[in-house]
Amino acid sequence: MGERELPDEVYYGVQTLRAMENFHITGTRLDPDFIQSLARVKKAAALANMATGRLEKRIGDALVQAADEIIGGGLLDQFPVDPIQGGAGTSVNMNMNEVLSNRALELLGEAKGRYDIISPNNHANMAQSTNDAFPTGLKVCAAHKLDGLKAALGRLAAELEKKAAAWQGVLKMGRTHLQDAVPITLGQEMGSYASAVRRGIRRLERAEEGLYAVNMGGTAVGTGLNAEPAYIEAVAGELRAITGKPFHTAENMIDATNNTDAFADVSAAMKTTALVLIKMANDFRLMASGPRCGLAELRLPMRQPGSSIMPGKVNPVIAEVLDQACYQVVANDMAVTLGVENGQFELNVMEPVIAYNLFGAMKVLTNAVDTFVEKLLVDLEPNREACAAWVEKSVGIVTALLPHIGYESSASLAKEAYATGRPIREVILEKGLLPKEKLDHILAPLAMTTPGIAS
Repeated sequence: MGERELPDEVYYGVQTLRAMENFHITGTRLDPDFIQSLARVKKAAALANMATGRLEKRIGDALVQAADEIIGGGLLDQFPVDPIQGGAGTSVNMNMNEVLSNRALELLGEAKGRYDIISPNNHANMAQSTNDAFPTGLKVCAAHKLDGLKAALGRLAAELEKKAAAWQGVLKMGRTHLQDAVPITLGQEMGSYASAVRRGIRRLERAEEGLYAVNMGGTAVGTGLNAEPAYIEAVAGELRAITGKPFHTAENMIDATNNTDAFADVSAAMKTTALVLIKMANDFRLMASGPRCGLAELRLPMRQPGSSIMPGKVNPVIAEVLDQACYQVVANDMAVTLGVENGQFELNVMEPVIAYNLFGAMKVLTNAVDTFVEKLLVDLEPNREACAAWVEKSVGIVTALLPHIGYESSASLAKEAYATGRPIREVILEKGLLPKEKLDHILAPLAMTTPGIAS
């Protein structure tokens, strides 16, 4: 397509330059984790090609050293292509090939651009295609980022479990339909949130399994053209050694080349977990409402003024930001879904948008969960007085009396308590339906919040 000039100081080449000119979409650069993950894939390929004798050791060692520099955080500024691009990731793959080749040439004392010695296509891309290297890099990166997300969710679950243990004795009203139901302890509520978060971690772990089947060696359409069987076996082993994760050659590399449903599984697992977190954050906001004219069952740590006009107002900003981050995860999942379903024949060319949204969701969710733990949950306190007052005012505790006085009598008591505004306990004692000692036993916190019928 003709010659172009490049500054001497850059390590990328003409294919990267053309991508820079063609794609001005997000205004951002590639995720550094993804760059380093793709460098791991290229390192594995170079080692495997040396093992089969196809790649000269002198060249292969230089490519491996260049890849190690990128893996270690170097040369990341040499990847200027936009994450969303046409070409199924070819621009990203060639950006990496050019940087590796030019840095390897420099390590050998040669001038950058001497592709007759080390070529981006012939050497850095040996036995590869964008169509196997790019999705494999995507899978390596997604598995790495999932480690961070699962760790953040683990911290959230652990802190919720600490609160659950500490607040087992804090009795409060449970609510269904936003109406008074029956009592529950604040500790039980925290424990339920922790259980849901733990389930989210397991959901992500199940989805993660699909990332480990890679199509390295499948080359263009999964048939393995230009890739020797020994290389295909070796490259998976090298990738396992480099990443410490159980990557293996897909049972059907054609399937693994033209289908990207593994990414949909991971994205969907994140979306479902985000829905659970939205519900939790909204519960916290409602329980902290007030502080004088709402439920005020929780005291959120004060992090910043809440209004530019109302003095003294403090808002639940940390719970709000978790909500908004989760909305973004849900939105990203839609883009991943559309990208996954839009593959045609032997390749899904929409992998760049899949990668952009998958990695973005992982980053946003990890950061938001950590923020929620550090800025809200650690310093969260119960308002024991408010919790007790709502229980005392509620008519919902009458449900505990059903086995003792029947539904009709309980309903009549509830109606009278509603009409008069008097506590249900007072109405019961006034009518002499139950002696005080037995009533206290039936309405004891433990009796009302555990299975069974108080005798």
